[in-house]
Amino acid sequence: MIVNVHMDEEDRRTLDALARMWERRDAPPADLAERMIAAVAVDDLSREYALLTEVSAGEVAVRSEQERLTLQFSDETTSVLLHVSATESGARRVDGWSEPSVLAARLSQDAREWAAELSDEGRFAFADVTPGLSSVRLIVRLDGELREFITPQFEV
Repeated sequence: MIVNVHMDEEDRRTLDALARMWERRDAPPADLAERMIAAVAVDDLSREYALLTEVSAGEVAVRSEQERLTLQFSDETTSVLLHVSATESGARRVDGWSEPSVLAARLSQDAREWAAELSDEGRFAFADVTPGLSSVRLIVRLDGELREFITPQFEV
């Protein structure tokens, strides 16, 4: 709905006086816009672009029963280490460690999900995972608040 309002000079002076009064009484912090942009950007970066570093890998060119892969993800506040290994059945086991400790963990592949077995000190594990493109979603407590951490996709 568009409304055309005719403002005369007295209306403009009144609005200018109100704006000046509110700027004196309840001025926003000078860096409010920059802080809000940074906060949104950091939140978005931690969700979408966690740093992925391959720490070590077994025989990259050959898949075998002994294949092992270690991945590390970090976003400045949460650090996750994942160790992927093949099982005798051909499935994968994914062991993980997180700082801060994990309250809940899920591994996702398209429409499938696995819930982790949690243990003390930030450890968690997913058993019998089908090989394929995966991501891990963690819930951690940081400074008294619950926080979600999602890894980029990786091959299991």
